[in-house]
Amino acid sequence: MNPPGQEAAAVGVRLRPMTPQDLEVVSRLEPELFGAEAWSPATLAAELDRTNGPGADRTYLVAHLEDAAPAGAADPQEAPAAPGPGAADAEPIVGYAGLWYGDGRGDADLLTIATIPAARRRGVATALLNALLTAAADAGCRAVLLEVRASNESAQRLYATHGFKAIGRRRRYYLAPVEDAIVMRRPL
Repeated sequence: MNPPGQEAAAVGVRLRPMTPQDLEVVSRLEPELFGAEAWSPATLAAELDRTNGPGADRTYLVAHLEDAAPAGAADPQEAPAAPGPGAADAEPIVGYAGLWYGDGRGDADLLTIATIPAARRRGVATALLNALLTAAADAGCRAVLLEVRASNESAQRLYATHGFKAIGRRRRYYLAPVEDAIVMRRPL
């Protein structure tokens, strides 16, 4: 039996590191997925800059589905056939996630995780979450923390399934609309 959060990802989910070329798509998805809480393109670029080189303390991933339609499309099954060589790079982004691991001596922080509506319940969030848990463990972190909207019960269930436990509440953490955050933690 696998430890919590280490279940195999759904067949057909492919992850790779986020690149600067992905920022246009991710910047377009942010407001669709997070509304007024969306990160700006400049914030996303600054975050991605912290994934490489001296002082790198974050990792960002994007997810693709083999049968996915373009990002934001209503039905992933409507995707045209992928073009010949290099087609993997042409696959639409259906999810993304980021993690701050600092110097690896303390707790990591799940910064963001998102899946387009048409790709939900297909293992994308699980694959992203498992990969970030592995990255945090590989960096030497002891645990992973996250904040989730108090009303987002489906995300809370996902995190609980992967070994996260609620450890507190941040009042009025989210601003648009104003809402508390549930703080969750998972030991590694």
